[in-house]
Amino acid sequence: MPVLFFSDLLTKVGLAPGKVKLIRHALSDKGFRSCYEKNMVLEYTRQQKPDFSRGYTHWAIFISDAGNYAKFYALYQVGPSVPDTPNVMPVGFPHPDWFAGQNAYFDLTPVDLLGEYEQRLVIDWGKSARMWHQRGTTEKPIVAIQTANRHPFVGFEQVVLSYHELKEVVENATDYEAWHTALSSVNAVYLITDTQNGKQYVGSAYGKDGLLGRWRYYVDPLHGNNKRMRQLLCDHPDRYQFFQFSILQLLPKTATDEEVIHTESLWKKKLLSIPFGMNDN
Repeated sequence: MPVLFFSDLLTKVGLAPGKVKLIRHALSDKGFRSCYEKNMVLEYTRQQKPDFSRGYTHWAIFISDAGNYAKFYALYQVGPSVPDTPNVMPVGFPHPDWFAGQNAYFDLTPVDLLGEYEQRLVIDWGKSARMWHQRGTTEKPIVAIQTANRHPFVGFEQVVLSYHELKEVVENATDYEAWHTALSSVNAVYLITDTQNGKQYVGSAYGKDGLLGRWRYYVDPLHGNNKRMRQLLCDHPDRYQFFQFSILQLLPKTATDEEVIHTESLWKKKLLSIPFGMNDN
């Protein structure tokens, strides 16, 4: 039985839970993730329906965590709003088409009453993930208050990840923020090794989210849409757990797609990953 709810914490710092709106942003939502990766969570949150904050003085923002859990991001006091016309759009916002004047753009001021719990406090949001905003009186059990555990990036040359380590990096954007920043900033030729039989797959990553964007496809749908790897997982469904991920060569974001693919082809020749590995071309 839960001992402490988030509403208890709000009361303790002098806030009326009924005046606080709880908002859960999901990293599985592509629109939010693109803003999260540009450090624009606040800017994303400010844009809502005109009557979204009626009756509320504060918003408590959470970001999805494992399962039904959500991690506390920040607390804001809500001010007035203006129409979300193009002239109020933040510089660098990844979705300019969202600013069409149909919704509202709220003034949010950070409040430090719960500052010590930011990025540390985890609640159980419950099974109704679709109900992404709820009143602060809704009972949300506090399941953990984590120690500061942000993992520093080890450096590109040191990246050697098991499948489970890669999954943790990809899915835990808060604790692995430095990893997300680093891996999304580069194009690369990478290596996947099946540690059960030693067979290798050489791949390349280029485009908007760089290496991070490409490696996400080995967490879901596991095979990265690679023909031989897909067949391997059809024959041995649990084999992905034995994949190891590393970086063969970094390439600047300014490299053309053709340059990246050419470098990938050279590594396939060097490692013989077509005749003896998991590459099929």
